Amino acid sequence: MRLGSPIPLKRARIEIIPLIDVMFFLLASFMMVSLSMQRLRTMKMDLPSAVKAKSTSKPDMVEVKVNRNGDITIDSKHHSLPEFIDLLTQRRQANTNLPVYVKADTMATHGDVLRIIDTAKSVGITRVSFQLDSEMPAGR
Repeated sequence: MRLGSPIPLKRARIEIIPLIDVMFFLLASFMMVSLSMQRLRTMKMDLPSAVKAKSTSKPDMVEVKVNRNGDITIDSKHHSLPEFIDLLTQRRQANTNLPVYVKADTMATHGDVLRIIDTAKSVGITRVSFQLDSEMPAGR
């Protein structure tokens, strides 16, 4: 006959979480010790300084600026819509993969910008992008 004991029977368990903590501590300790054992021997040198080179050739592209009145400016020259169409047609004949960058004033109307895009698409230009300023103007 088996009698019950007033002391409950406990089975032995191996807790793995404290073992993981100890292993991470040992890993970090060995890494720090190995880094301190490394001796870095360097020589002092005078390296040449780099100067940013300016590009002398401008890639074949059209940068169109639209101001708040809807005026079109290309290469600091004002153009009317028919002149703009002629200019795009001439440049498209020279380069069929001509990119057009539209830079609109913050106060330009949506319709003026869409007129430029539609004109470029009607000439056959497929690469039309927007050029954005990274800074917001003061007072906004």
